[in-house]
Amino acid sequence: MAAAQYTVHTSTLFDPKKKAFVTNVSITVDPTSGLIVDVYERKPDSLGSTVPEGDVDLRGKIVMPGFVDAHTHIMLHSYDERPALNQKRDESIPERIIRATHHCRTALLAGYTTYRDLSSESMGEMDAQIRDCINRGLIPGPRLFVATRALASTGSYELRSENHANGVCYPRGGEAVDGVDEIRTAVRRRVAAGADLIKFFVDYRRRIMRYPPAQQHPYIPGSLHPPKDPNPDYLVFAQEEVEAIVKEAAMAKMPVVCHAGTIEGAIMAVKAGVATIEHAYFANEELFKLMVEKDCLFVPTLAICERVHAKRFHEIMEQSKLAYKLGVRFAAGGDTGTYPHGQSVRELELLREAGMPLEETLESCTVGGWEACGKDLCGMRFGWFEKGLRADIIALRTDPREDPKALRRVDFVMKDGNIFKRDGKAVGMIADDHEWDR
Repeated sequence: MAAAQYTVHTSTLFDPKKKAFVTNVSITVDPTSGLIVDVYERKPDSLGSTVPEGDVDLRGKIVMPGFVDAHTHIMLHSYDERPALNQKRDESIPERIIRATHHCRTALLAGYTTYRDLSSESMGEMDAQIRDCINRGLIPGPRLFVATRALASTGSYELRSENHANGVCYPRGGEAVDGVDEIRTAVRRRVAAGADLIKFFVDYRRRIMRYPPAQQHPYIPGSLHPPKDPNPDYLVFAQEEVEAIVKEAAMAKMPVVCHAGTIEGAIMAVKAGVATIEHAYFANEELFKLMVEKDCLFVPTLAICERVHAKRFHEIMEQSKLAYKLGVRFAAGGDTGTYPHGQSVRELELLREAGMPLEETLESCTVGGWEACGKDLCGMRFGWFEKGLRADIIALRTDPREDPKALRRVDFVMKDGNIFKRDGKAVGMIADDHEWDR
């Protein structure tokens, strides 16, 4: 028997399309289709002290669409616990899958109803398979848009040591491809493997073997092991190769995501027509103006930069401030997984610290997140409230206009018209969630 439709009643709701908080809005949802059936404004005091039986009363809370994290890795856990190399080398496949299952549950209970997962980190196509398990209702989690294996050129993104070249002794992190023909075939392999989007590295620390012990992290410079920066980012693809990635993905109606650390690489990628630029640690005005011209979104990943680029983090924050000033569109994603799942809203807090208004910040992790997933190319709409969109609704216990940590205090989570958290407690799950910074 199909589940009955019901209505969610709110007193204060954030509307990402209006970029404003509005009052007395009710949303009717269909848990069978997972869609919003109706959105309407009530007359003040049209409801009494209680709502009709079967409806959900979120009055007194701050309601908004489910969050979208535009840069995650479900197969990784915090680098504070174990470096990525050791996770890939030492953790078994069952352990990494079990961890990923917990990560997805934690993310959903933190209010993230959508994750853009940008490479499986040596786990092949298993991110796509976990996506399918979530879609089949086997495990709780955000809807996933996955990249499977990221693309990079030979010897650039692969783990390696001085005795084994190009990942022979470690699980491969991505897919090494060279030249236009190989790239076109590789993109087709990603499509066939179930990827929702294509991710590639336009630059990386490809000359990591130059100065022993440069391959060890963190590198400790000394008089016998120069230079100060042994592992700068260098380009790993030529312009025609980058353009081949974008053109081949376009044939399959798939967005392209670019990891870019250098100005040169980011400019190459934007000129080629990528949907988003990730990181851009040394971004400048030239790049941002080009991104505006090409309608390319920026995912600055401030939350991981705060940890791994602490020495120049102030500069990175200033870059984000400049991007916003110049009119660049943002999608919020912190590289979650490199730091703990469940703490994705740290990216939103940092965007606000960089000078982005609250309303723009919330738009970046709702509508902006949907755009990062490919807009209509992703096959569905979510991130705002409108008839026919996915019924993703969350509610906060406190008001983010007054409480700077309000986004951490998620009290209610609905995804696809089904409730997963209510009154601060997990619904239909074995154990209650652990709320970060309760």
